[in-house]
Amino acid sequence: MKTKIFPARIHVLLARESHTAVIIRRGPSKTVASMLWDRSNDTFSMGQWLKGRIYERRSDLSPNGRHLIYFAMKGSSAKFSWTAVSRAPYLKALDFIEKGDCWEGGGLFSSDASYWLNDRYYSQNKMLDMKSGLKCDPNTRPETHFGAECTGVYYPRLIRDGWTLTKRSERGQWDSETVFEKHLTGNWILRKIAHEQIGSPVGKGCYWDEHEIENTKSDNIIRCPDWEWAEWDQGKLIWAELGKLYRAGIGDETSLEPPKMLHDFTPHEFEAIAAPY
Repeated sequence: MKTKIFPARIHVLLARESHTAVIIRRGPSKTVASMLWDRSNDTFSMGQWLKGRIYERRSDLSPNGRHLIYFAMKGSSAKFSWTAVSRAPYLKALDFIEKGDCWEGGGLFSSDASYWLNDRYYSQNKMLDMKSGLKCDPNTRPETHFGAECTGVYYPRLIRDGWTLTKRSERGQWDSETVFEKHLTGNWILRKIAHEQIGSPVGKGCYWDEHEIENTKSDNIIRCPDWEWAEWDQGKLIWAELGKLYRAGIGDETSLEPPKMLHDFTPHEFEAIAAPY
């Protein structure tokens, strides 16, 4: 039986105070790459590849876009897991925190000079290298706790970045939804439906998102089932769909403007790249 080939999976980390972004591009499943996106001119450049797994929902980019924090696992054993702080968009660790399991891990930047390490309860971290010059500050952890896996970093990151949590619901055992909304322009809102699900649809992980756009005046809803990531940036919608990144403006009360494809990430293949530091 022929194996189904899925498009590259895309997650984007936007710098809050610069035009820098880092793309986490996954595919095949045990291969991941980091890429730099300059949002001022829509140019893309490769960072580094990893033969392993980066947990993009436990990752973050500093406000100025200069540093990346991420949680990763190499191989099939959780013993080979770690949190790293690197110089964006590269993966070579400046700060290297050995983990040894897949509970918690990763973190959030509280400023350009400090970050919170996600290690509330379950972590047994061993800090082996601390060369970034940044401060690991436990006092900046999020007030609300959303669990010990991806949601413990991802949901606080969404809230920090202007999303409003509007609903949490249990659909069944190991199947829940958390809904976030962000006001766009006029009467439009972007809705992110974040799933936590064992037995998720084929091609999805246990944590996956779907999106829709609603005009609250006309009650028109545009459902976007293939959008795996979406944001509002510089007065435009940006989203990842089937391995590609798009941008579009808001049209009238019923539609979006014609989208512009910014980049197709699927053709990229693994290559050994050394970080320039």
